[in-house]
Amino acid sequence: MSSTPTPIPASIAINAAFDGGNIKTLAIDGDRIDLEIVRDHQSDFYQWFYFRVAGAKGRKLSFRILNAGDSAYPLGWPDYKVRVSTDRTSWRQHVTRYAGGVLEFDWTGETDLVWFAYFAPYTMEQHDALIARMALKPGMIHRQLGTTIDGRAIDCLTIGRGPKQAWLYARQHPGESMAEWWMEGALERLTDTTDPVTAELLSKATFHVVPNMNPDGTFRGHLRTNAVGVNLNREWHEPSLERSPEVLCVRNAMDASGVDFAMDVHGDEAIAANFIAGFEGIPSWTDALGEKFYDFGRRLAVNTPDFQTELGYGKAAPGQANLSMSTNQVAERFGALGMTLEMPFKDHDANADAEFGWSAERSKKLAHSCLEVLAEVIDTL
Repeated sequence: MSSTPTPIPASIAINAAFDGGNIKTLAIDGDRIDLEIVRDHQSDFYQWFYFRVAGAKGRKLSFRILNAGDSAYPLGWPDYKVRVSTDRTSWRQHVTRYAGGVLEFDWTGETDLVWFAYFAPYTMEQHDALIARMALKPGMIHRQLGTTIDGRAIDCLTIGRGPKQAWLYARQHPGESMAEWWMEGALERLTDTTDPVTAELLSKATFHVVPNMNPDGTFRGHLRTNAVGVNLNREWHEPSLERSPEVLCVRNAMDASGVDFAMDVHGDEAIAANFIAGFEGIPSWTDALGEKFYDFGRRLAVNTPDFQTELGYGKAAPGQANLSMSTNQVAERFGALGMTLEMPFKDHDANADAEFGWSAERSKKLAHSCLEVLAEVIDTL
């Protein structure tokens, strides 16, 4: 006579040893798990996390990230909701608490495996697949502009035949994964051969697209820096092979082509809205060029409810712009219409989504809106 063996409950295992992963396990006490986010290499920045949990099925787990209060942007935690996935494709918001410097969330496991992340990840594997797919599109030219400190490629995709030079670049800060989701949306729109907006843009402009300026930080699970702890968006005045080869090769390519329009795509931890930041305070500021920037923002707010102009960063005083930042440097260096697009880790509260928050899909759609507005103003650049 035989009997069915009693299932043995799986032990809880936390792992972040994969592309883009970041977490450290401090303690597992029954169903309570204490964690901390790992600092960027050679840097004090940290906020990005991405990890998987095995053995979750049938348990109510409680997670505590104990060092959240000392992260780079602690104002990013109030009203934030962790992203969770059981298939690494669909990422939903999940109820999250923040008090006393600790970020907490619970999970009742219906599957053995579950993944948690600061935002829907965009890994280097996803980046490589995007580059391979887009490089095969009609009219697309791929260039490797240079390599990173760890030896990874800086990919640039160029498409269009027009005289205006437009640069789109993202993920100087690797933890801002929504920026590369935006890039995927932009590239899909720019390679849509049936779209009249795309046809008009490609007849008037040549687009140079750098979907990921910080592959090393992306793979290492960094928030803000490259392989040697350097914030690339503070290197544009004097990039070097030793500290910031990523910026050096992109800026050199810009010097070769010239720049009429530039959008640097980012994510913001604290502000629950999409917005753009400009180049106020550069030495060569003119009200005429500034008005083109403000006009772009107004048009974008009309185009989509996923953009607004009320919330954003403060403006630099005349002559006080930080020229180590890309938007300021590019506007000053080329007389270009430059801007930094910021998307939230939280949600765009003016048009909130309770289930998904700000998401990968909405980031892609916002890229479409940005290109539509650029088509409206391209003749003025």
